[in-house]
Amino acid sequence: MKILFLDQSGKLGGAELCLTDLAKPYRNHCLVGLFADGTFRELLEQQQIPVQVLTTEPILVKKDSGILQSLGSMSSLVPLIIKVTQIARDYELIYANTQKALVIGAFVSLFSHRPLVYHLHDILSSDHFSVTNRRIAVTLANRFASLVLTNSQATQAAFIAGGGRSELTQVVYNGFEPKQYKTRATDSHQIRQQLGLDGQFIVGHFSRLSPWKGQHILLEALAQCPPEVSAILVGDALFGEQKYVQHLHQQVTELKIKERVQFLGFRSDIVPLMKACDLIAHTSTAPEPFGRVVVEAMLCERPIVAVAAGGVIELIEAEKTGWLFSPSDSQQLAQIITTCRNQPERAAIMAQQAQIQASQRFNLNTVNQQIAQLLDRVIFTQSLN
Repeated sequence: MKILFLDQSGKLGGAELCLTDLAKPYRNHCLVGLFADGTFRELLEQQQIPVQVLTTEPILVKKDSGILQSLGSMSSLVPLIIKVTQIARDYELIYANTQKALVIGAFVSLFSHRPLVYHLHDILSSDHFSVTNRRIAVTLANRFASLVLTNSQATQAAFIAGGGRSELTQVVYNGFEPKQYKTRATDSHQIRQQLGLDGQFIVGHFSRLSPWKGQHILLEALAQCPPEVSAILVGDALFGEQKYVQHLHQQVTELKIKERVQFLGFRSDIVPLMKACDLIAHTSTAPEPFGRVVVEAMLCERPIVAVAAGGVIELIEAEKTGWLFSPSDSQQLAQIITTCRNQPERAAIMAQQAQIQASQRFNLNTVNQQIAQLLDRVIFTQSLN
């Protein structure tokens, strides 16, 4: 099967990591076309997945763009549509991995007569998208896509609620390779020593620093926890969110927890860092479409506490494989952190159960087989028309 994958980003995010895993089995028969250059291209090249940056011109439409901005950008997209259409004729299927990729992919599908699959990684809601952009995504998917893959039931429900055709959709959770989450215990011990946190109860937060990711909620909770509880924030700001980083540092000072919080910035050694934590916290203030960090914590056999919203509630069995708390409720989060600290045996049992469940439910080989069957069906149906 020859697949042309399309993605708008040059940067690494959850959707891009997912696409990398999906493209690996097709590396000899695919091309990943990007609309921007960056670390995503570098990762694909490291994985020996064919990749091409298709344009150096930025696509100016943003998630909050209105109708005039969206229409005004169309003329600049014409050269890109023509270029991708020519490329698509050498492939059997177009796989749009992001919203802007859907826009380009829809026109390319029309002109090249190749079927289009849209992988929806976002909850199409007012929390992140303008009315115009939600309408564009749903309309193009309804009209041109043969299949809409959604990464959770929450993502699927939002698409249908926005007018999306339910018969197009299929829920496929993100896949992971469990063996990648195995490390030696000595590695984690060394990290704790390097951080100067040996003997502390460490709560880890792994995400880009952004208001909707809710690091400020964790800091509020930390101030309500015993002094033996510390936090590490792994990730950096993207997309001009430096003001939020300044706010977090100011918050740490005002709450008088400066000695208990470490900002580690971007790190590539995520698994050892997770293993060094006693608890992983997920604190997003808006519903997550999936919650990649939640599954990674499970696979690392670390206790997890997460917001009870969006796709996350499909990942965690409350009080059995993790804890759930109400969005933005720092007091409830503090109580759960304290419970986890005071009941280590219970936390360990929950983490073990979560690891077993996650290894089975989100196994990459199983997920890739499921997607391959769906793509085969799309191509077979196309051949009949």
